[in-house]
Amino acid sequence: MTKTALAYDNVGIIASILCMIHCIGTPFIFIAKACSATCCAEAPLWWIVIDYIFLFISFIAIYFINKNLKIGWLKNAFWISWFILLFTILNHSLQILDIPKNFIYVPAFSIIALHFYNLKFCKCKNDACCTSL
Repeated sequence: MTKTALAYDNVGIIASILCMIHCIGTPFIFIAKACSATCCAEAPLWWIVIDYIFLFISFIAIYFINKNLKIGWLKNAFWISWFILLFTILNHSLQILDIPKNFIYVPAFSIIALHFYNLKFCKCKNDACCTSL
């Protein structure tokens, strides 16, 4: 595992944590807004775009981590979690299925946990490590 892969883990962790803060803060911001003004109960477009920015950053981090990762289940877990996050965000925007809004925390937390796992257990000094666990 190269140092750049570890840097992408850090980028992924930071982006995921900022995304979680964004998701946790949203209800409080809009409750305060709803109390101060009775129009526009929906989130503004710029706030919704932040979801997609975090999704893009996490895609880049996972893509570059997977280029050097040799653990098959970890690669799959990253991508499955990311696609569930993508579906959840798209569903929130398009209202495809009736999924609780708090479900977004499941893939977000799993991506954070996978980044931490990768940082802790896949520190490689050469290319022959992290082949199986």
